[in-house]
Amino acid sequence: MAGASDKARFYLEQSVPELRELERKQLFTRDEITAIAKKRSEFEHVLNARGSHPSDYARYVTYEMNVEALRKKRSKRVGVKAGGHSGQRRIFFILERATRKFHGDVGLWMLYIEFARKEKARKKLQEVLTGALRMHPTKPELWIYAARWAVDDEADMTMARSYMQRGLRFCQKSRLLWLEYAKLEMIYVAKIAARRSILGLDQEPQAKAQQETPAGDDMAADMIALPAITAEDINPSLSTESASAGDTDDVALQNLAATPVLTGAIPRAVFDAAMAEFAHDAALGEQFFDLFAAFTLAPCTPALLLHVVSALLSAAPDAVPTLACHFRQPVFGVSVSSPAFPRALGESLARVKAALQAADVAARPLLAEKAVLFLLPLLRSERSERNEHSEERDEGEGEMDPALRKVVRASLRQYVRALEGEEQVAGVVDALKGAKRVADARALVALGAKQWPGSERLLQVQAALES
Repeated sequence: MAGASDKARFYLEQSVPELRELERKQLFTRDEITAIAKKRSEFEHVLNARGSHPSDYARYVTYEMNVEALRKKRSKRVGVKAGGHSGQRRIFFILERATRKFHGDVGLWMLYIEFARKEKARKKLQEVLTGALRMHPTKPELWIYAARWAVDDEADMTMARSYMQRGLRFCQKSRLLWLEYAKLEMIYVAKIAARRSILGLDQEPQAKAQQETPAGDDMAADMIALPAITAEDINPSLSTESASAGDTDDVALQNLAATPVLTGAIPRAVFDAAMAEFAHDAALGEQFFDLFAAFTLAPCTPALLLHVVSALLSAAPDAVPTLACHFRQPVFGVSVSSPAFPRALGESLARVKAALQAADVAARPLLAEKAVLFLLPLLRSERSERNEHSEERDEGEGEMDPALRKVVRASLRQYVRALEGEEQVAGVVDALKGAKRVADARALVALGAKQWPGSERLLQVQAALES
């Protein structure tokens, strides 16, 4: 016990100069300094004694964070600089001792990482991340966190890929890690596509030329058009040089659009590797389908969805997730007001009908549930979705044709009848509510109430939605 007291006294003596400076600059009163020293003494004796727990270190760190926040606030108010980075160093030192003693506690590592990230201590954060990953290489959450930090804070996609690929070596059976890797690549593709769109690099040369050439107005028709004198008229050699440069730029843009990043080759490779790792599991394939479908503006998404559906049809053609992806794929990316939407909707409904006819009795309710979840969002046009959050109405917004809306409603009623009963409807409503699709949940409750009038279970679900 004497050794523990000596250690505690040693650590406390190191903070004496800092406390004296805080008192000298009148950031803390003598009573407050005494209270801080007493509290630190209590914590140090607990930490250095036998039987200390990770929660003791966490409480000590929280206390020091509060003291440091108060010091910064008073320094800013008084207008003096005191302490420098001593508070930060002290917290880092406590966290270093904590992770060294309880290196198996992931919570302490995350507390250390979050504090370093908050303080923008890049080198320290990278060092702590490396230590945490060495101690816990089989924790997929740590690899995902490291990859997100590399992208969000460092804007380093190469480092993020390195974290993900190293993580997959240790966590090959982690579905979450495979999905997050594909999501990371899709975010990268979407960012590049958005940047190309802002810069106008995603347009064809002829379309760009038409946009740059203004249309003539009535006033211009009454004026004499004078020829414009350019540098090419004075030096004809510039004309050939500019033409060759323009051709070179067009070829470069075409080559850029065909790179594996923009064509979705990397997410496709991740999907193929994941399916091979999990024996072509259809449920995992549907998760990849949902993930890719969330990136509606990425140019490679339609091709990726088609690839997922083709892979699932070849591996597990009769699985419910495969059939669900198959009938959802035709309408992806097609606006409800587009001339191509009726054909796409007809193709999707035909696939649903064929799937229900070919499925066995046990699979039909599950397929009907998938069909209901697929058709419910189609009832909400772009205008209705926007007006859920805003009362303003814009003219010219796209809406579904009334005849098509009638077809969707009739199909929904048919598939609701194919469900096993009001209990399954209530389960789907709860899932929609959990996914924050309240409008879809209300629409489904209304359809279920027509099919099973007077159902107490549906009345309870409806009351829960309105509360």
